Amino acid sequence: MHPLSRRRRLLRRDAQPLRGEADPGDAALNLRAFRAGDEDAVAAIWHAGASLPGVGPAVLPPIADLCERLRLDLVPHCRIVVAERAGEIVGFAALKLEERVLDQLFVRAGVLGGGIGRRLLDEAKRAMPEGFTLFTRPGNTRACRFYETAGLRRFRTDIHPRFGDTIVFYGWTP
Repeated sequence: MHPLSRRRRLLRRDAQPLRGEADPGDAALNLRAFRAGDEDAVAAIWHAGASLPGVGPAVLPPIADLCERLRLDLVPHCRIVVAERAGEIVGFAALKLEERVLDQLFVRAGVLGGGIGRRLLDEAKRAMPEGFTLFTRPGNTRACRFYETAGLRRFRTDIHPRFGDTIVFYGWTP
């Protein structure tokens, strides 16, 4: 199968909720380290999430660019944790441990609000117990509420270094 065909199939599947969803707090959700073979599923979740209004840049890079960024920027420099349920990746977080930055946190659109993001955020808190920062776009009101409810504090507004739009910074300290 051509890689782009597989990515398109993953994107279509990404919009579908999982059948027979269990309570997100139970053992059906497994957090594990990113491994070879996860690239397409992670890139599909990242691309689909960043495509939502207010989440990503006005002009979203193609999924192939996100795959490349994942391979060149995230895999070598981040600890990537994937959330998996019933053998499918349903979310991921990319942690820059030395910089104490939560670089990315995305959950599959069909399972938003089910506790997966909270589990990934809790893993970031566990992995970076002295605290960390992150940024998001102010138009991503769902993420802003999520971070504020989870105890993160909004502390700065700035300009995105790559895309030039407004971003807001959050920080967590124990």
